[in-house]
Amino acid sequence: MADRDREYVEFVEAMNVSLRRTAFLVCGDRHKADDVVQDALYKLYLAWPKVRGVGNPHAYARRMVVNAAQDGHRRPWRREVAIAELPERIQPDDFTAGHADRDEVLDALRALGPRQRACVVLRYYEDLSVEQTAEILGCSQGTVKSQAARGLETLRQAIDRARRTSCAS
Repeated sequence: MADRDREYVEFVEAMNVSLRRTAFLVCGDRHKADDVVQDALYKLYLAWPKVRGVGNPHAYARRMVVNAAQDGHRRPWRREVAIAELPERIQPDDFTAGHADRDEVLDALRALGPRQRACVVLRYYEDLSVEQTAEILGCSQGTVKSQAARGLETLRQAIDRARRTSCAS
């Protein structure tokens, strides 16, 4: 295997889990996230000689994943709707009051628009700065701040609604 391919394979093996997690959080569906990462990794391979010279291939790959996830939202003919019966939800034994469980957060994330979801995931899950997030999304820092703030507020409201609904049942 050529050095170029070996470096690429090592990079993918090291970063695949992180990229899939980011894609899942941005698009909200595991299967779609796998497709997004696959598309991004294919494009990354084609650009690998240029990317490895940039100095931060992880940031470049993360941006490709976020862009690919958002690109799927812009092209309605590429959207797929999975139809399947959901398994019964396992109820956690104990949660600290005031903290949302994983499913509540994921459901609330799915309710966000693509730009807000990307901002929230990159800022608060990936723990990137406003500047880094703006660079990845190709927008201004002010846009990142406003989209993240609106996204967090929407998340809070969605989780509160879900809890009120479940308490009323």
